[in-house]
Amino acid sequence: MIKLRLKRYGKKREASYRIVAINSASRRDGRPLEELGFYNPHTDETRLEVPAIVQRLKQGAQPTKTVHRILEKANVFEQLRAES
Repeated sequence: MIKLRLKRYGKKREASYRIVAINSASRRDGRPLEELGFYNPHTDETRLEVPAIVQRLKQGAQPTKTVHRILEKANVFEQLRAES
């Protein structure tokens, strides 16, 4: 199963995250299938590749709870419904 989840990177106590599509059996910082965005919890900055995310969701990828909240804030699910 493909998951949309966060991949941690950055310095200690200054972590940032990449939103990636990855096999659910892979470890957290394993090799992703595709990098779909960026999230910085300190500044609440997000950069998303919305067309690629919508494509993955159409293929059946399941977002984690945290990624689901990030995508809701960016109205990605509204775009997904509009295309359906």
